[in-house]
Amino acid sequence: MWRSCPRLRNWGRRALNWSPGGPTTSMGPGPNTLSPSRDYAPPAGGFEINLDHRKLKTPQAKLFTVPSEALAIAVATEWDSQQDTIKFYTMHLTTLCNTCLDNPTQRNKDQLTQAAVKFLDTDTICYRVEEPQTLVELQKNEWDPIIEWTKKRYGVEIGFSTSIMGPSIPAKTREVLVSHLASYNMWALQGIEFVVAQLKSMVLTLGLIDLHLTVEQAVLLSRLEEEYQIQKWGNIEWAHDYELQELRARTAAGTLFVHLCSENTTVKHKLLQE
Repeated sequence: MWRSCPRLRNWGRRALNWSPGGPTTSMGPGPNTLSPSRDYAPPAGGFEINLDHRKLKTPQAKLFTVPSEALAIAVATEWDSQQDTIKFYTMHLTTLCNTCLDNPTQRNKDQLTQAAVKFLDTDTICYRVEEPQTLVELQKNEWDPIIEWTKKRYGVEIGFSTSIMGPSIPAKTREVLVSHLASYNMWALQGIEFVVAQLKSMVLTLGLIDLHLTVEQAVLLSRLEEEYQIQKWGNIEWAHDYELQELRARTAAGTLFVHLCSENTTVKHKLLQE
């Protein structure tokens, strides 16, 4: 349970403290179970999470340190929400932090940016069906507005196609979006790429990160054809609902991660048209 969060002015000496009484993790061999107490404490030069007075480490045994206090609180809350068994697959913020710290694919900032922009080639909302007409109209009514918003907001051209080859994305559009994403730090970029991968859409991710769309709206738009088929043929008990909730959780976590990682970073929006 959250008890207190004493704040010290010195960056390297700030603290996140929970009083004893909450569960803690056993990180050794065997099943990950929770025992009777947990404490959170600060590192020098950043923020860390301590479990049962032991420093949390990444899969590559690096010290788990995050760049902002807000992100540290969010990750600590994620750990504190675990009950009898630690379910790592529900801890999306922790997973994203581990990815940033370990960088298992050894990608640099430019490679992350290019990977995110490359999703334009297969962007969900840029692929349209030719039939049935009801779905054609649904895609037009629901997807066209966000495409138009993106074109106006970023001053780019984005089309759509019914061909399996996909739409043709102008080189200038790529340049503008690459330049825009380059204004984010490495941690935020990891979060952006994560969200893009969940939604299968760079366009929807831009709308979500820029607060033009809510998580629920972005997820629904990314699943538009699937939701159409569910309305037409019915829902598979549990399966579709589970997939929907999981996608919302991952998308929400990724979006929150981007904003928390940008807390102490000045993101330049020179390319944006107000």
